[in-house]
Amino acid sequence: MTLDTPLSRTLTAALIAGGMAVTATAQAETQGLYSADELLDADVYTQANPDVDIGEVEDVLLDNDMRLRALVIDTGNLLDMGRKQYVIETGHFTVETHNGDRLEAIEYRVHVDLSEQAITQQPEYTDTWWSEARQNMQRAWSETKQGAASAWDTTQEGASKALDRIGNALKAAGEKTQQAADDATQ
Repeated sequence: MTLDTPLSRTLTAALIAGGMAVTATAQAETQGLYSADELLDADVYTQANPDVDIGEVEDVLLDNDMRLRALVIDTGNLLDMGRKQYVIETGHFTVETHNGDRLEAIEYRVHVDLSEQAITQQPEYTDTWWSEARQNMQRAWSETKQGAASAWDTTQEGASKALDRIGNALKAAGEKTQQAADDATQ
């Protein structure tokens, strides 16, 4: 899959910024905005061997909130196991920016915090994985929306009850004040 329209690239770049900031470490300082177009095909390195690239970014995966969920790396150079694509979730990689002040010269290096062997244990990017991941993410999204709606209803109900209690207390205080004022004038 590729992001092949200017609108898709622009939208993805803006949304990736939030996801990349979450995965930043001391080695890779956050940049605030990332180009999906430039991130695609970026060289990928392991933290243990940062001088030897093991592949490149093949795809950028976003969730329903349009936040970065994972990168797909093509491991043509990984352990001489042939060309495979693995899904590396956020939290397991950082992005290092070079020449970030000029769009036409920007370059990224992706550093994966997994060993080469651990990378081969990550999900392979296949039609089966895609179908299962979509279903699981949709189910999780639906459950999150239902949970949020339930929490909102509970919060509204609690706030309404609290306001009723405050209103009743103010009414009672007003009645006592009025009674005291009436008693004082008699």
